[in-house]
Amino acid sequence: MESYRIGYVRLSTLEADAVRVSRTAALISRGPRTEQQVGVGVQVSGRAVLEQDGRRAEVAPGGLVLYDTARPYSVDYPERFRTHLFHLPRRLLGAPESDLRCVAGTAVGPTEGCGPVLLPFLGVLAASARSVSAPVGDRLAGSVADLLSVLVSQQAAGRKADEPVAPNEHLVRRVREYIDNHLADPELRPERIARAHHISVRYLHRLFESEGVTVGRLVQQRRLEACARELGRRGRTVPSVSAVAQRWGFVNPAHFSRAFRAAYGVSPREWRALRTTGGG
Repeated sequence: MESYRIGYVRLSTLEADAVRVSRTAALISRGPRTEQQVGVGVQVSGRAVLEQDGRRAEVAPGGLVLYDTARPYSVDYPERFRTHLFHLPRRLLGAPESDLRCVAGTAVGPTEGCGPVLLPFLGVLAASARSVSAPVGDRLAGSVADLLSVLVSQQAAGRKADEPVAPNEHLVRRVREYIDNHLADPELRPERIARAHHISVRYLHRLFESEGVTVGRLVQQRRLEACARELGRRGRTVPSVSAVAQRWGFVNPAHFSRAFRAAYGVSPREWRALRTTGGG
């Protein structure tokens, strides 16, 4: 097995004879407390059958499968195989917990959704991983996260269109849209969000219990994502880090810098340099 780091993406290439791999609840509970990851298996040769959350996905060569390492799953490789396994922090996708649960254990073929874009990209990335420099790796990892986020959204939307809508799902969507549309407001707090939707703060928090994120954490996460996108843009006029932070609702520069580093592993200025310099 070969393993590489490409920014915050961990890549492992595995080639072996037929084998079954299981990640049980017991193994998860005994393992170290690490950040929750999304996994993507890209099948190069041989077949793979992944089971998670009661779903069974068979992956042929040239396809991929999505899974969540925080919950039990098993993978059967019934014949000799070669596969690329990509793991990255779930939070970087910016996807709701409900969407991630919806698509875990889902296979995607080379002609489905953004598969025609994502699969060749991941294949080339795996082939060139050993020669990727750290600055370039950081930018490529951002592209992986962006493409996977699109794929998760596409697959979740397709599944939800075929399933009955839960009574509160429309309200959760409206709340998420409201948050995205008011990120610049420094007063965007649970109390204001609840008042805008004519519900109590307690009920608002109950709505998000199944989303895997609190309302306050979601607001901060979305603000950080907006800041990261803006800081990563190239252009003739470059706003200061503090100006970007204030534009997206952060009033305390020190708090913004701490939160950004905790989320992305580098300071806002380091992030900008990695994403905009000619070398990366």
